[in-house]
Amino acid sequence: MSDVTREGSWPPLFAAFAIALAASLSVLFVGEVMGQVPCNLCWFQRAFMFPLAVVLGLAALRSETHIAVYGIALAVGGWLVAGFHTLLYAGIIPDRIQPCTATGPSCSSADMTILGMPLPALSLGAFSAIIILLLLSRRRSAP
Repeated sequence: MSDVTREGSWPPLFAAFAIALAASLSVLFVGEVMGQVPCNLCWFQRAFMFPLAVVLGLAALRSETHIAVYGIALAVGGWLVAGFHTLLYAGIIPDRIQPCTATGPSCSSADMTILGMPLPALSLGAFSAIIILLLLSRRRSAP
């Protein structure tokens, strides 16, 4: 049975793509239009999210749910960085471990928010949603 004929596996895959695309376009808007310079950890999160949008977009276009394995790997990598960044922003990780304090923008400054929400937490939420949706897509496409 092909991936295209498996009912219920495409919508979660497409939703994961939509989240990855929205997150990618959002950070480009924040950086390029609003002029907010990303910190080091934000760059690492972008390094996971940008290819995720491309891979999931192609997978959704072709209804290839088996690609979810690669998407999960990228999303977990981004989730780990976003989780660390969220802990850093929340002040749970001590100041001496912060990777962004020497040069460039701070990883935990007050300007790391958009519409009152911390960017690291938004990123963590996006990666979490993508992982859940891709796991659902895999489960629904299992023979």
